[in-house]
Amino acid sequence: MSRRVKICLIFFIDSLFIVMANLFAHIYMNPLVFITPKTWMLTLMVQLGIYWILGAVLNIFNRVNRQANLREIIAISTSLFVGLIVELAFLAVVGDSYSLRYVLLTYVFSVILICGSRIGWKLFIEYRIQHGNKISHGKRTLIIGAGAGGIILIETLKHSVTNDEIDVVGFIDDDKDKHGIVICGKSVLGTIDDLPQVIDDYEIEQLTVAIPSLPPSGYEKIVDIAQQKHIKVNSMPSIEDIASGEVRMNKLREIDVVDLLGREEVELDMAIISNQLTDKVVMVTGAGGSIGSEICRQVLRFSPKQLLLLGHGENSIYQINRELNKVNTKTEIIPLIADIRDYNRMFEVMSRYRPNKVYHAAAHKHVPMMEYNPGEALKNNVYGTKNTAEAAVANNIDSFVMISTDKATNPPNVMGATKRIAEMLITGLNGRGKTKFSAVRFGNVLGSRGSVVPVFKEQIESGGPVTVTDFEMTRYFMTIPEASRLVLQAGALAKGGEIFILDMGEPVKIYDLAKKMIQLSGYSTDDIEIVESGIRPGEKLYEELLVDKERADVQVYDKIFVGNVNGFGYDEVLARVEKFNKENEKQLTKEIIMLANESIN
Repeated sequence: MSRRVKICLIFFIDSLFIVMANLFAHIYMNPLVFITPKTWMLTLMVQLGIYWILGAVLNIFNRVNRQANLREIIAISTSLFVGLIVELAFLAVVGDSYSLRYVLLTYVFSVILICGSRIGWKLFIEYRIQHGNKISHGKRTLIIGAGAGGIILIETLKHSVTNDEIDVVGFIDDDKDKHGIVICGKSVLGTIDDLPQVIDDYEIEQLTVAIPSLPPSGYEKIVDIAQQKHIKVNSMPSIEDIASGEVRMNKLREIDVVDLLGREEVELDMAIISNQLTDKVVMVTGAGGSIGSEICRQVLRFSPKQLLLLGHGENSIYQINRELNKVNTKTEIIPLIADIRDYNRMFEVMSRYRPNKVYHAAAHKHVPMMEYNPGEALKNNVYGTKNTAEAAVANNIDSFVMISTDKATNPPNVMGATKRIAEMLITGLNGRGKTKFSAVRFGNVLGSRGSVVPVFKEQIESGGPVTVTDFEMTRYFMTIPEASRLVLQAGALAKGGEIFILDMGEPVKIYDLAKKMIQLSGYSTDDIEIVESGIRPGEKLYEELLVDKERADVQVYDKIFVGNVNGFGYDEVLARVEKFNKENEKQLTKEIIMLANESIN
């Protein structure tokens, strides 16, 4: 049924109820007071006319009846009451004899009939939803969390056109004060400790987590129980899906390894970041990459005047440009295809757009790949950074933030060594012009293209085995959004010349990460084997964010430190780089790594 047909139908039904109310009042009052046909018709016409006018003004006919609420009841009652007042005034002016009791009775009957129809329809819909689920084949679902998140989820499911896919049996909540109470028609059946028994007693097929602040340990406990009971576990859908009212089985978010390894959210200093980004021109190099694209998403929240998406890959820039323009309303987004190794192109872009802030995320980051291609790592990570930074200085750019890596610490590989050399170039340029240069060093990000997570997923989907280079290998992990937000915060705090170190928390064993991912997929290590494949070229067993000489206890913000990282001056670094033997890859690799490590020792 189209929206126009629905509006016409509600308009017709409400009008019919007003006619019926007048008839009922007439029949009831007729033995007591004689109502002339003329008075009856006049009061009916005035009441209908006022209700039609105010109904259109207050959108009474546009409201969805299955979601009738107090606001709609008040709007209907107000329209009818105004009609009552106008009726009385009109009858007084025309001088017709009339009965006050009769006019009041028409109002009462109209309110009862129209408001009662709305409430009755809402109750009928909810009854049909609840009882329809009982005879449907929807998954018997237990919602973890009887707080605001759980209430929002179940209310959305009630009014979703696909509600027959999910049969909500009840809630689980650790707040003992809620045990046994009924929320939105569903009982709170126990705590997370009671889950195994509740799953058995109620034949639960699916768990849905509706606690946004649930810590990783909580997720892990729930996943363990779900695996033992061989049932699915997922989480609330996105706010966008909830707002649309279209909550389907495939909209429920799978519990991800990020949930198990995630950390407490960092509160940003929004004022200082906004001061540097709002209504400013911001450039992100490597904007199509995992980190670069997330920095773009975070920057867009602060409504810059222009956001320059710079990258070498046409398709990746097209994708992020398309994504951001779907949600953007204020910022001019400009996609720029450019190679940071092309100094003239970088100078041209900086000169034309004059960005206030540059986030330099473009780099080759894959360790084993760069071991086989040291010349390309040098061109991109060192010369590309040099070109971008020098173009910034030449055009008096306010601030330049380079994204670095924990692999720049004591680097045994080409990738980490080139990033360490790039750090020295950045810090060495500080003070040569207006531009404030800084770098931000952090570890692995979960879900990036180069991380182990997508590799493990692929191996699990194919039935295994899952390959881990060494069972003792550890890495620091952070989510892409958290890393990107901290980059913005560090950049806002920069005074020039700093290398910021992000607190990555405790290192995680890659073996444990693989085990958790297998578990999340509904398997155990008996089903899918984890095997050692051997450390690849350039890899370290343990990563570190700082060596002893670089350590400093200067914390400038929550989870952000300034490392005591020195190195060679800008001119010396360039002179050493120019002397590298670029014809012999083995020799080039040695020279790159030697220079990076000399700067630390």
